[in-house]
Amino acid sequence: MNIIDELVWRDAINQQTDAEGLRELTNEKAVSLYCGVDPTGDSMHIGHLIPFMVLKRFQLAGHRPVILIGGATGTIGDPSGRQSERSLQTLEQVQENVEALSAQLKKLFITDGDNEIRMVNNYDWTHKINIIEFLRDYGKNFSINSMLAKDVVSSRLDSGISFTEFSYQILQSIDYLHLYQHEDVQLQIGGSDQWGNITSGLDLIRRKEGSEAKAFGLTIPLMLKSDGTKFGKTAGGAIWLDPNKTTPFEFYQFWTNTDDRDVVKYLKYFTFLSKEEIDALAAKVESEPHKREAQKTLAEEMTRFVHGEELLEQAKRITAALFSGDIKSLTADEIEQGFKDMPTYEATPDAKNIVEWLVDLGIEPSRRQAREDITKGAISMNGEKVGDLELEVTASQAIGGRFIIIRKGKKNYSLVKLSQ
Repeated sequence: MNIIDELVWRDAINQQTDAEGLRELTNEKAVSLYCGVDPTGDSMHIGHLIPFMVLKRFQLAGHRPVILIGGATGTIGDPSGRQSERSLQTLEQVQENVEALSAQLKKLFITDGDNEIRMVNNYDWTHKINIIEFLRDYGKNFSINSMLAKDVVSSRLDSGISFTEFSYQILQSIDYLHLYQHEDVQLQIGGSDQWGNITSGLDLIRRKEGSEAKAFGLTIPLMLKSDGTKFGKTAGGAIWLDPNKTTPFEFYQFWTNTDDRDVVKYLKYFTFLSKEEIDALAAKVESEPHKREAQKTLAEEMTRFVHGEELLEQAKRITAALFSGDIKSLTADEIEQGFKDMPTYEATPDAKNIVEWLVDLGIEPSRRQAREDITKGAISMNGEKVGDLELEVTASQAIGGRFIIIRKGKKNYSLVKLSQ
């Protein structure tokens, strides 16, 4: 299957500058292409992954991808999708972000082989251009009328846009020209909001290299959930690739909670499963939705891809323990992940009667209620029911010497941290 045909089947194409020409080119030879990301933070979130998964598909099809880190453009700020000016970061912060994103992208996408993904930083060529060269060699090739007509700019005219952000499309166009000239790059891919920047780059290439220059652009659709809300956002914020920002367990749970209406779309976008495998899972969604096999497969594929086999197994252990109530099977670190967003209480390691302990922490409203719940078998400690009203809670009962998990009823968990 031609890579373009595969992307069409996966519903991963929004716009192309020349669909027929790009299909012919990808049939003729291995094509060099690029996708970029600006270092606006020290981690990507899952929304950033979408174009890079397409880049990876090109690699697997035998093409030669390039990842661009925007060490220069990141100091300016892309106005796309925003209605106000970005706060400029210091050059030191941008560099720290460049290093963090480079390490993240290398871990995910850089492999050994003849067509391995290359990585470049646009600061390497942009910082050599002085203001006179910028205006004479590049600015002269851009029409203000055309720049104002781009959606990314026109949407900001009422609220206002600085010359700095207005110039962003020129800088990105220089990137495409540089990669076309020095890395034989003939295709840029990006999200749907990058269409204006991509077409500006193509215009610059043709002005500099001639109207017959073979260069192309392709954008990926904006991803929305079936309820119309933005993909990748939860009540707790973005789903990050950095395990210190979003734990592997939280990452795994995000995918397992995917709506039936979205799961097949996500399998197509984010996994490298074959058409036959995805079609089989789609049939399971229709015939046995309660088993959630598609969601489990999606969660396993994505967690393995981003965090590796070991952390995938850890996320699955935490999930199984929470479902079964076998809390003691977890390590202290796994407890910290699995109960991160549950009600948390601090306690001293001193021995104390269970009734008084529950009331003092605020888990129970009164001693009477605590005694009643214990007597009814409604209180569990570290997965085991508490039936003794005289039980002494001590540090020896804490998992890893750090945590005690209290469950009240079937679903009300509380995490108790013992002070050192």
